[in-house]
Amino acid sequence: MAVFRIERFTSLPAAETWRRVTDWERHGGTVPFTSVTVPTGPHTRTGTVFVARTGLGPFGFDDPMEVVRWTPPAAGRAGLCALEKRGSVVRGRASIDVRPTGAGSHVIWVEELRVRLLPGWADPLLATAGRRVFGRVLDTLLDE
Repeated sequence: MAVFRIERFTSLPAAETWRRVTDWERHGGTVPFTSVTVPTGPHTRTGTVFVARTGLGPFGFDDPMEVVRWTPPAAGRAGLCALEKRGSVVRGRASIDVRPTGAGSHVIWVEELRVRLLPGWADPLLATAGRRVFGRVLDTLLDE
């Protein structure tokens, strides 16, 4: 399993940071060749399902995810969103933690991925690519 962690600090308040990093459809605009739909509706909560479709033309795959924990930040308390990846190609989990700081907020994004047919020896390469791609996603989502 490929595991990676990304951290960012921002001057945005925790509530605004949370809103941006959990705007699933905006993720699609920042990941190359990917679009995101939310078939369960616009208001995220435990049980929300969203699907990242990655590909070009007829070639691609769906990465369905379900929110299994939804605790937005409030009154100085950290927020945590936990996701389960349940696709036929990509499996695993992710967590997005948003912590208020004196100067804004701190985001910690952790992914654990298994890609079907990808041998275990490629996990470090997948983790490096994931760190790079999702680091750019966070940078774009948090851009002030």
